[in-house]
Amino acid sequence: MRILIVEDETAAYENLRAILSEIDPELQIAGNTESIRQTIRWLKDNQAPDLVLMDIHLSDGSAFSIFESIDLETPVIFTTAYDEYAIEAFKVNSIDYLLKPIKVEDMNRALDKFRKLNRQDIMKYLAQMTHLTQLKPSPRFKDKLLIPVKDTLQPVDLNEISCFYTTDKNTVIYLNNGKSFPYSRTLEQIEASLNPKDFIRANKQFIVARVSVKNITIWFDSRLLVKLDIELPERIYVSKNKAAEFKAWMVRES
Repeated sequence: MRILIVEDETAAYENLRAILSEIDPELQIAGNTESIRQTIRWLKDNQAPDLVLMDIHLSDGSAFSIFESIDLETPVIFTTAYDEYAIEAFKVNSIDYLLKPIKVEDMNRALDKFRKLNRQDIMKYLAQMTHLTQLKPSPRFKDKLLIPVKDTLQPVDLNEISCFYTTDKNTVIYLNNGKSFPYSRTLEQIEASLNPKDFIRANKQFIVARVSVKNITIWFDSRLLVKLDIELPERIYVSKNKAAEFKAWMVRES
């Protein structure tokens, strides 16, 4: 079985690889794409996989946009860190819907469900996929965060935030006035509530605000070095694979 993994987080991708290998070493990873654009291009340029494991929240938007741009003739198992979507509705039109962190038994159950499908089941499923975008929830984004400060909660407008930074499992919010506050949520949890027009996951450690990007330097290995309007504990590098998407995000229309 050839499987395409649509996942923009390295750790989540490696976890899926390990789980699939544990379930069946004969399962083949046909490819890994990290964005809507990469996925559409991969599906157009490569032999169709037997199954797609697809994260819903990608670096350049909702994965459901893929179905608006291409006729996907392959069953999908959706994965996500968030339960904000209409899970039961999506189950109607997908093989399964797995919440992160994904467990071996969850994946094994979903694969068993896929293996039991006959050709007629798959054709019926693919016909239903054409209606998937109708189930897409309206995006809801926060405009404020409540940051715990001692025994109080401090409201902070998102337009005051320069970036979110994580290290050693600790997350810190940096404001554009130079102040910083610890925050108890992971970057994965934070990212789902942010408008992708205003914030982007630059790498595993940073989510940056578009308005706070001061300049961008093309690094020697085609990575990008991103400088914000505040001082940070370390530099922000955008990988070569994500550089084009980051530049497109910076100049996208509102």
